[in-house]
Amino acid sequence: MALKTVNLTPRVGTEIQTDVETLLSGTVSPEIKDLLVQRGVIVARDVPMTDEQQRIFAESLGTVRLGTVKAEGERGLMKVTHDKKENAVYAEFFAGTFFWHFDGPYEEVPPFASVLTPRILSPSGGQTEFANTYAAYEDLPDAEKSLYDTLQVVHTMQSAMWHSYEDVTEKQFALWRSYPARTHPLVWRHRSGRKSLVLAASASRIVGMHLAESLDLLQRLTAWTTQPEYVYRHQWRMNDLLIWDNTGVMHRAKPYDVSSGRRLHRFTLDGEEPITATA
Repeated sequence: MALKTVNLTPRVGTEIQTDVETLLSGTVSPEIKDLLVQRGVIVARDVPMTDEQQRIFAESLGTVRLGTVKAEGERGLMKVTHDKKENAVYAEFFAGTFFWHFDGPYEEVPPFASVLTPRILSPSGGQTEFANTYAAYEDLPDAEKSLYDTLQVVHTMQSAMWHSYEDVTEKQFALWRSYPARTHPLVWRHRSGRKSLVLAASASRIVGMHLAESLDLLQRLTAWTTQPEYVYRHQWRMNDLLIWDNTGVMHRAKPYDVSSGRRLHRFTLDGEEPITATA
C-alpha cells in the first residue's frame, strides 16, 4: 500500500495523508518506518488518538521503551511538560528541550524513534524543530569528513543542562553529575552504510583536543547542521501525530510560556543499533 506523501522541506520532513484506522491496522507501518529513516520526520494531521491507540501504533513500528520509571498503567507513556503534577520525575529536565539535542546520548544504544502527539498547546511559541544530521554530514567537504570520522566526543548531562538555568543549585548539579558520561564517535556509521553527525548540547568535549579548539569545532558543526536547509519546524495543531528518527535528527522546542500547561504525549522506541565509528 503506497502512502500519499508530501515533502515538507527538500531535505527533512514528510507529511503522510492517512487516517487513524489505517495507522492502527499496521498495514502501512513498514512503509512509514522506511520513510522515517529516509526523511527523518513523519507528520500526519487530523488523526485523533487516545493514549492507548498511540501506544498500539508505536508498537507497530518497534519495541516501546518502558524506561526506568514506569507510571502505573501508562506502559511507556511519557508526558512532556513542565507541570510537575503531570510529570514529577522528569519535569525539571525538560528545560533542556529548548536546546539542540538527541535523546539518550548517555547510552550505548540510543532510542530509535519517538511518536509524539499534543494534548495541550501553548498560546504562542512551542514549535518543535528538527535538524537532519545525515544530510548535514553528506554535504561536508571530503577533507572534513575524513577528519571527523576519526574523532570521539564525550557527552555529559551537566553539559546538556547547565545553560538551561540562570542559577544552578548544588542539588541540581549533583543530580546531573550522577548520570554517566558517555564517549561516542562524532560520526555514526549506521548499519545501512549511511553516516550522520552525533551532535547535541550534551557534547562536552572532543577527546584529545584542546578545550578551546573543541568548543569552536562543536559550535561550528552545530551551526552547520542547523542551517535552514537542514531544518524542519513543526507548527503544532491538535490531533497531529509526529514521528522522528532519533538516530538521524537533532530536535529542540522553541521557547514558550512554561506556565501555559503545554503537554505532549510521547512513546519512545528502543534503539536498534549502537553508535559506531567508521573503520
